[in-house]
Amino acid sequence: MRREPGGKGRRLEYLLHDQPVRFLKGKLRLRQVTRLTETGHQTAVLTSRWDLHDIVVAYRMFDRWRQENFFKYMRQEFLIDALVDYEAQPDDPNRSIPNPVLKAVAKEPRKARGHLAKLQEQYGSAALDYVEMRTATMRAFTAAEKEIQRELSAASDKVARLIARQKSLPSRISLSESPEAAEAVKLSTERKHLSNILKMVAYQIEGSLVELLRPYYQRTEDEGRTLVQTALRSSATIEPTEDKLRVTLAPLSSPHRSKAIAAVCEELNKATTRFPGTKLSLQFAVAEHSI
Repeated sequence: MRREPGGKGRRLEYLLHDQPVRFLKGKLRLRQVTRLTETGHQTAVLTSRWDLHDIVVAYRMFDRWRQENFFKYMRQEFLIDALVDYEAQPDDPNRSIPNPVLKAVAKEPRKARGHLAKLQEQYGSAALDYVEMRTATMRAFTAAEKEIQRELSAASDKVARLIARQKSLPSRISLSESPEAAEAVKLSTERKHLSNILKMVAYQIEGSLVELLRPYYQRTEDEGRTLVQTALRSSATIEPTEDKLRVTLAPLSSPHRSKAIAAVCEELNKATTRFPGTKLSLQFAVAEHSI
């Protein structure tokens, strides 16, 4: 049993097994760190780093997955890959891309194997009927067997042909070889970088607000980001005074959600942030529910 290193605000325990493994007939020696979860699921990590403790290997791997989840969330919620302007430039024709033809061809062997499996089931059923004397005559069984054998042979040949075709295709090709090569363009690099940075900053702000919400909302793990997004999209009144800029959000869908966001507003008010270009400090609040 190992504890996760690093101050991430929470403590996790890993049940790990560390062992050496060999591949390529013993020529390649690697290290396998396996994590066992409470559900019985095992996750194996292969590495050539023998200088790290097993807990460090596991921590770094799962930390990398958090980074992948970060970009997955960014694509879904912040449209990080969306077209933000119409200024484009030709893409590099020599850039390596996954072969789009291979993806389509890969589906055909799976479909053919499914058909072959059904024919094998039919053959087994016909043989079982004959053994258990449910077939009328030997001649009837022989005729059915010959027909299924013919279909089985044709299906097996088709699977073999499709697999051979799939193996003959390269997994990656240059962009110039793609059917969409003539239409291949990409966003202006500088603008895309700028827009991505802004979106990532927005995500980090959202994440910080979720952490402020956590002590005041029990379902933060499941609903925290949704609640913060709802608050950010809600209407508000803005009232400037001599030294403050009061921003009062409209009540949320339920009193306990409004109360939680109001607590976040109080935490933000402690920072006494000034509105850019002025001496006015931002003051956030949530309006009370009307009875």
